[in-house]
Amino acid sequence: MQFYLSSIGLGRETHKLKGMLPENRLTAYIPNAIDYSSDISRRTESNNHDMNDLRSVGLDPEILDLRDYFGKTDRLESALENFGVIWVRGGNVFVLRQAMRLSGFDAIIKKLKKRAILYGGYSAGVCVLSPTLHGLELMDDVSQKPYGNDIETVWEGLGLIDFSVIPHYQSNHPETDSAEPVIQYFVDNGITFRTMRDGEVIIIE
Repeated sequence: MQFYLSSIGLGRETHKLKGMLPENRLTAYIPNAIDYSSDISRRTESNNHDMNDLRSVGLDPEILDLRDYFGKTDRLESALENFGVIWVRGGNVFVLRQAMRLSGFDAIIKKLKKRAILYGGYSAGVCVLSPTLHGLELMDDVSQKPYGNDIETVWEGLGLIDFSVIPHYQSNHPETDSAEPVIQYFVDNGITFRTMRDGEVIIIE
């Protein structure tokens, strides 16, 4: 598995992204990090913008809504076999992590790590890869429970990278002011991390 990780959108390294694309360009676009929002039209517009960006670099995205697979992990695993790329958008990392747990995506993605597949994403779609989500409650609202108030908060990240990520660092973004408290939390708790300014990209091959 290769990783193309951005703070926001496609970032400024799209020429490198194009060079990483697998032969299978079919892309599972996972939108669940914004499931907390009740503004359906704005969500649709944002998702369409993202998918147009993906098409601009040669990808063929289609929405893979994890809500369709809650309690249906086998079906999700079969569906993911069709894709060469997984792209996970930003939003609320705790909401995204809930969706990944309820659908079984968190277990499946660890199996896919052995495949020649590209994982890309931005903001929450990057943060969720880390070993832990502790500290990110200073940036994202941990109380968001769009799938039911009885859903337990998941504090463990996917553990596919060995560091935590702080997006929107020193950027023109509403969450920029939250970055410094998160940095302090990570320093105080001995958590390895990297900051990302909007536009920056981390590539792991």
